[in-house]
Amino acid sequence: EGFLQECKYGSQYVGSPETVARKIAHAIKSVGAQRFDFKYANGPQTQAQLMRCLELYGTKVIPIVRDLLA
Repeated sequence: EGFLQECKYGSQYVGSPETVARKIAHAIKSVGAQRFDFKYANGPQTQAQLMRCLELYGTKVIPIVRDLLA
């Protein structure tokens, strides 16, 4: 229950690239941040999974965030 609450309302950025991008954009707008740092791994993941996470962040999430903040 606590994990799900953090995913929905807290500091866990979990889900599709679109979901993560919307949450990042909201957080940036809410506090007037100029940058967003993230930890892209939590728990045991393979190298391939970590690389896929970074790929999605760079190719999907960041462009969506930029569009949302424009």
